Amino acid sequence: MKEALERVVQIAPVQATVLVTGESGTGKELVARGIHALSPRRHRPFIAVNVAALSETLLESELFGHEKGAFTGAIDARRGLFEVADHGTIFLDEIGEMPLTTQTKLLRVLEQREFMRVGGEKPIHVDVRIVAATNQDLRRLVEIGDFRRDLYFRLNVLHIELPPLRERRDDIPLLVEAFIREASERHGRAFPGVNAEAMELLRNYSWPGNVRELRNLVESMVVLAPRRVIRPEDIPLEMRQGGAGRSLLPAPIFKGAGTALQERALRPELEFIFRTLVELRVDMEDLRREFDLYRRRQAIPVVLESAAPGTHAHEAATEAFEVAELGVVGKPGAEGVAGRGVDTTPGPGGTEAGGAPWNARPLPGRVPVGTAGEEGGALEPDAVIFRPGMTMDELERRAIESALAAVGGNRRKAAEMLGIGERTLYRKIKKFGLDE
Repeated sequence: MKEALERVVQIAPVQATVLVTGESGTGKELVARGIHALSPRRHRPFIAVNVAALSETLLESELFGHEKGAFTGAIDARRGLFEVADHGTIFLDEIGEMPLTTQTKLLRVLEQREFMRVGGEKPIHVDVRIVAATNQDLRRLVEIGDFRRDLYFRLNVLHIELPPLRERRDDIPLLVEAFIREASERHGRAFPGVNAEAMELLRNYSWPGNVRELRNLVESMVVLAPRRVIRPEDIPLEMRQGGAGRSLLPAPIFKGAGTALQERALRPELEFIFRTLVELRVDMEDLRREFDLYRRRQAIPVVLESAAPGTHAHEAATEAFEVAELGVVGKPGAEGVAGRGVDTTPGPGGTEAGGAPWNARPLPGRVPVGTAGEEGGALEPDAVIFRPGMTMDELERRAIESALAAVGGNRRKAAEMLGIGERTLYRKIKKFGLDE
């Protein structure tokens, strides 16, 4: 804090733009007011603007003003805050929340010291010193495109970083004494103070709200417990327990910049969340495939009812039903090959009933598990053959074994050949005991 205050004294006399960073409640606005009070502009206006509290359209009008009739409701011309702060200082708090369109106009003010009102045609020249503040990591916002890179470098001419209260615990007793004097005088109530044990609890608390939280606590003590010393039992329970409560999320969420220690502590939790999301996506892919298969099954009976028996449409729908429902290649009574995504349209070597097996042709984007030879020839050695009495589990097991053997045990490639997700393949390998 001494280094930060020394920098305030060094920065105040010059005219350069200042960027103040730090967590919420660390006193960024107090630093901005200190810079203005020690500067040659101290007798000129100091205007503080909370950028996050204004909408995009209202923010531009508030900062730069507007002309009469510029938009609905603009019944008269109005000066903006930059004009009001002419020859003084304007403090832009939460600068990271500024929309990109307004950032462009602000950049022109920084570079040319001029702007135009909303709906205006004449440039207005101003002499304003800008002090900006944020609790976010502007560099990260620049990387993801939420903050202009040129504006960031234009604002970050002089930089002051305010540490959080938990990193300067020795200041807590001094701040408590100062806040007690201030609150006692304002409310007209005598307050003896805080005993050593209670003060130690305050020192050990993490203070997520920083100095603002400490100040509010001291004021409540002065009002609710006048004329008696504060003891440990008077401290709120969450402060006595040393934490700010438990989050419902598996990892705490920090908006904006975090220290290196926080990022290292978050890494295992973020990795857990990432893995969970990946697994969820895989499960959703499997669910989508199953739903598509169900939808096709529901549509095939409609085609069968609408197509006349003996027609090509009726035969194609019947064969599609066999593949979708049973995973069997070939008509009833014909010895075929079981596989996924196999077209069972009769070929030169097929017959209408019985006899030689049907020729199996792979559909686009699918890889058959096994194929039959031309003109009823012998099957390939790794073909999966369906025989009467076999169950779907037996067919699936043989198809998985054949696919794994074909790719040398690579489960990812086997899953692609079978047209299923990797997680589905893992479950079936475990189910059939193939991992042994």
